[in-house]
Amino acid sequence: MLEEQINKDYIQAMKAKDSVKSSTLNFLRAQIKNLRIEKRADQLSDDDVVSVIKKQVKQRQDSIEQYKQGGREDLAAKETAEYDILTTYLPKQLSEEEVGKFVDEAIQETSATSMKDMGNVMKTVLAKVGSSADNKMVSTLVKTKLSQL
Repeated sequence: MLEEQINKDYIQAMKAKDSVKSSTLNFLRAQIKNLRIEKRADQLSDDDVVSVIKKQVKQRQDSIEQYKQGGREDLAAKETAEYDILTTYLPKQLSEEEVGKFVDEAIQETSATSMKDMGNVMKTVLAKVGSSADNKMVSTLVKTKLSQL
């Protein structure tokens, strides 16, 4: 289980006195615990844990961008380090080419003919690729391919 791996890595980071990794994983563990409480579950599925990690990664990406715009390279570097730690727990991401194939299949399956069908196509693609593709990339590919129809 992914949650157990995160807990083990947190303990190792604490023992190694790796403050960046331990604080990042501690915050991640808190977010996972909050979701567990929200869902009233003793254990979360790996998909739930991945969704929490993705949310944290997205927050780091936004922060990095804002800090760089504000000229705060020191804070951007800290966020980048946390981003790198979090991404190690995400499943291997599909390439744009691989996702494009899923998009093509979904367009055929849903008989999509225009941008009005984007919701159905997105739902079909995301059901197939799960957490192994960036939603933003999927959305961009779906828009591009639907606009070409």
